[in-house]
Amino acid sequence: MKRKLLMTIKAMFALICAGGMLSSCTKWDEFKKYTENGEITYSGKLDSVKILTGNQRIKIKALLPADPKIVKAKIFWNNMTDSVEVPIDVSKGKVFEYILPMPEGLKSFTLYTYNMQGNKSVPVSATGTALGSRYQNSISNRVTTNAATVNTTTTINWVTADISTNPLFTELKYESSTGQKTVKVPVNQDVTVISDLASSAKTFTYRTAYLPPNSIDTFYTSEKTTGIFKEVTSEYLKNFKKPMTTIVKGDRWGTPTDWITNAAARNFRNSNGEYYGGVDYWFGGPFLAMEAGWSGDNMATVTNGKIYQSPTLPAGTYTLEMDIPDCTNGGSFYTVAAEGDNIPDIENIASSLAYAKTSSIGTHKITFTIATAKKVSLGFVGTLTSYGGGGGTFWRINEVRLKQLPLIN
Repeated sequence: MKRKLLMTIKAMFALICAGGMLSSCTKWDEFKKYTENGEITYSGKLDSVKILTGNQRIKIKALLPADPKIVKAKIFWNNMTDSVEVPIDVSKGKVFEYILPMPEGLKSFTLYTYNMQGNKSVPVSATGTALGSRYQNSISNRVTTNAATVNTTTTINWVTADISTNPLFTELKYESSTGQKTVKVPVNQDVTVISDLASSAKTFTYRTAYLPPNSIDTFYTSEKTTGIFKEVTSEYLKNFKKPMTTIVKGDRWGTPTDWITNAAARNFRNSNGEYYGGVDYWFGGPFLAMEAGWSGDNMATVTNGKIYQSPTLPAGTYTLEMDIPDCTNGGSFYTVAAEGDNIPDIENIASSLAYAKTSSIGTHKITFTIATAKKVSLGFVGTLTSYGGGGGTFWRINEVRLKQLPLIN
């Protein structure tokens, strides 16, 4: 009985061994089928892949694996329908960089490396965005509130920049005393001071640069040209401040050079019966002036006396200023700017470009705008009453200034 049981156990063991051997043979055959041409070898994959944005392009940056056999990379996008092949020379460094033209928008990329035998790596996926016209149209140039030149210093005031939109700087171009100049205005600077603006310069041009996060490209807004508010008196007016020069002069009164004076303003009669007026040499003069009175037989009442010049001015906004050191308060005296080669009488003064009653001591000004170049008469009209030897009316002017802000199309 024992002998029979032992034989049964041996038979079962032999059967189990045979079955195991058959299973092992089957697995080996399967393996040999997939390795008929040798073992599968993968190329080393790219590591730390980053997609940097750009203007109608992207930059792919990654670390190369420690695989000396890598010879190229292949980049796929648009669901593997578009691709580009990039040669790799591992002897030149461990960083892979490639700039790829790309239309604006978000893209998904799949990257492989290949070795000399044509074996590729496992895929590496990455996403990135190219920027373009949509982004370009979304950025705005910085805004100026004003720009003005006083003496030799030009000050530009800026609206505070919105830092959240990633402005980088504002590029400012102007004509300096030594030629064209370009400076970068920091985004946190709200006031820019220029000390070398050319005396002939009346405008400056600027644009704002933006650097989006992770971008290889700087974007610029369109350039804008802005006028500078500055004094232009010497360009368009003559004989505009004390001491005033005259074409004819008596002991006290004279007629100014370069200014047009009408007969009413020339109310002083000399001993030869000649009339002149418009400049007073007394009281610290010579000033531009009109006066009537303080005489029994001379200096008659002035009705619509006029002193003016008629320059041709380019398009712009202008401010005409004048300083009165002394006058008869409450007189009828006006500062005027009018189109053409004359200034109106007081009765028609509303027809002028600008006017103001300036019958008091101090600095006075008027402002006007012309859209195109034209002749403009700038000056003064007054009616001054004579009270004979017992009194009269007068005004005097130290200086006249003309300031301009050019109109930019």
